[in-house]
Amino acid sequence: MTLSSLDQVLVSDAFVADPYPVLRQLRAEQPVYWSESIGGWLVTRFDDVMVTFRITDHYSNEGRLGKAIAYLPPETRPRFAAFEDHYRTPSLLHSDPPTHTRLRVLVRDTFTPRAIAALEPRIRAIVTDLLDDVDGAGGMDAIEDFAAALPATVIAEIFGVPEADRVRFVAWSDDILAFQGVNKPSVETLERAQDALVLLRAYLEEMIVEHRRTPRDDLLGRLVSAEEAGDRLSAEELVNTSVTLLVAGHETTRSLIGNGLYLLLSDPARWQLLLDEPALVKPAIEEMLRFESPVPRQPRLMKTDAELGGQRLRQGEMVYQMLNAANRDPDHFSEPETFDMRRQGNRHLAFGNGIHFCLGAPLARLEGEVAFPALLSRFPGMRLVEPDPDWDVGKRNSRLLRTLPVEF
Repeated sequence: MTLSSLDQVLVSDAFVADPYPVLRQLRAEQPVYWSESIGGWLVTRFDDVMVTFRITDHYSNEGRLGKAIAYLPPETRPRFAAFEDHYRTPSLLHSDPPTHTRLRVLVRDTFTPRAIAALEPRIRAIVTDLLDDVDGAGGMDAIEDFAAALPATVIAEIFGVPEADRVRFVAWSDDILAFQGVNKPSVETLERAQDALVLLRAYLEEMIVEHRRTPRDDLLGRLVSAEEAGDRLSAEELVNTSVTLLVAGHETTRSLIGNGLYLLLSDPARWQLLLDEPALVKPAIEEMLRFESPVPRQPRLMKTDAELGGQRLRQGEMVYQMLNAANRDPDHFSEPETFDMRRQGNRHLAFGNGIHFCLGAPLARLEGEVAFPALLSRFPGMRLVEPDPDWDVGKRNSRLLRTLPVEF
């Protein structure tokens, strides 16, 4: 395929389902590639992606998500005032230092290794309950019944969301994430995202009022305390940061567990290897994160002109870090197209790098380290019902399976 014929392929469902042949071609022939259809530069080499993580003076998080409505005609943009207002206010995922540094300090104590380790007994209990619910049924949809349910329950408990409301916030998260990953989403997709933002913000504002009335020792309670301190977190930053944490707090782990389980079951020898050598679970999780990166692309907004990979990038243009390409770069990984659970020195970029390294990475890893041994122990004979993966092609920014039917 010639580079000139690639552009429409890049926004096709087929590319979302299997992006790797096209990414290999881009990485080899034009590693910094302008896509008119996506509306930004695609960066596919590991070393170039690292530049975009490290030089925040050029490659900015601030304003990157709100840029999605910039292409709309002037008469349409006023319909998205709520969307624009939300993303105009910095939060953890769309801010740069010093604002990002201040916001990160407010939540990092919840995600320290010690704090995460303290959650392990509760995570084990949730895993046991979920597997009890399907034991005896002969099978399950491993996405709905397990991979999605586990992280959604965990982040909701950390945040203080009542159990009865968790299905609602997962649905809102799905709609908010649907517009991300391309710089020219459809008006319908943007409307879904805006509607979900309005509902989620209203829900959180009610929770904040309740937490002020009755202080609680959960993540939202600590954020409310920081907001009341006056000079550390504004009221708008409180709501925006809460949206960020709730939306981002479960999607990556859902992907890790769902994609990882598919990788194991699609080759029974892999499943058997973990049954025989349980100590391989941790390196297997790192290889899952590398091989099927939960977040395949991340956007950056150019603050200034810069040169990268022989291309001139202009202020105001969008840049997409193609993490799923960087994590299969042969200059950094031997036999990158091979899923190798014994891989050593696996320095993948699935959780980002530098100041924007994912705060929730220790939590996602812990949930995987609890989930996979529990599945192996409870259902050693698990197998796929269908050999072909059912990728969710509606989300460009997430590598997700819609369903994963398994039998025990």
